[in-house]
Amino acid sequence: MPRYKLTIAYDGTDFCGWQKQEPPESAGVAAAKLLDPPGLPGPAPADEREPGRTALRTVQAVVERAIREAVREPVILHGASRTDAGVHARGQVAAFTCSGEATDAPRPDEPAARAEGGAERRPATGWPLSRGTDALLRAINSRLPEDVLVLDAEAVSDAFNPISDCTAKGYSYTLHLSPHRALWDRRFVHHIWVPLDAATMNAAAAHFVGEHDFAAFAAAGHGRQSTVRTVYACRVTELPVSRGVAAPVTSAPGHPAPGGDAPAHAEGGSHAEPGRSRRLVIEVSGNGFLWNMVRIIAGTLVEAGRGKLTPADIPSAIESKDRRRAGPTLPPHGLCLEWVRY
Repeated sequence: MPRYKLTIAYDGTDFCGWQKQEPPESAGVAAAKLLDPPGLPGPAPADEREPGRTALRTVQAVVERAIREAVREPVILHGASRTDAGVHARGQVAAFTCSGEATDAPRPDEPAARAEGGAERRPATGWPLSRGTDALLRAINSRLPEDVLVLDAEAVSDAFNPISDCTAKGYSYTLHLSPHRALWDRRFVHHIWVPLDAATMNAAAAHFVGEHDFAAFAAAGHGRQSTVRTVYACRVTELPVSRGVAAPVTSAPGHPAPGGDAPAHAEGGSHAEPGRSRRLVIEVSGNGFLWNMVRIIAGTLVEAGRGKLTPADIPSAIESKDRRRAGPTLPPHGLCLEWVRY
């Protein structure tokens, strides 16, 4: 049975996160309507839903349904990162297994409906390796809504696990610094009204690098037995802004995304002149992250940029393991999963 690895990008604005959240079985009709590709579906009619029960639209469920329709059999899709509602991805990785031999045999459980050639035939199911991953990519994408896209598909070993085999992940958090809110890419940036000192933020970011207990930078109820994680790199870069739209981030420092080099951003800097729009991107890579960890790190760096914290405050906040010593949790829409490495 072949196993396929997918690289997926999505605009997380209209999704309730990555992880599938199934409604009760009795609400299955509503679930099917909510997840029905290829367009952006609306809710099921009120008379077909039970009070208080609704199907949540998640990336995992939408992509899994598209795969199931492409290979014509049930599949289970496992993703590398459970991004929250509103969080975006340029390099989410997921995998599924399906049948390796196309089936074109008579249905054994139904009366043979005689046609000119004999018994009724069952449609081919599964996706043999001989069909190729390019065709698989097209088949899945043709069944996906406009806010999610599979960028790449490749055959992997049966043992490939997108979660446990992961060695590093990279995230970015984009800040729009301006007296005026962003318009064209407002779904992907967090608006900050006040100027920030990028040099101070960079000095603070350096203290996150290394193996630490990040209990102070995790949301309550994170559910992990250990809060020790290793951050490989953490920096703040300033992006060039052209007509209010910044160039995209493609990788984190020291971990260029597949197929390209790390972007050459201008580092450091201080307060810009009044009225000028700026874009700052916080890039963090590590072996794993706790719930809301990157958004809390970003909030802490913003506090440093505002002068509310100093870089010297970061080590003591980490050592305290006290959530109150860290900065606020920034909103999800500025966060993007950039890449996953194996």
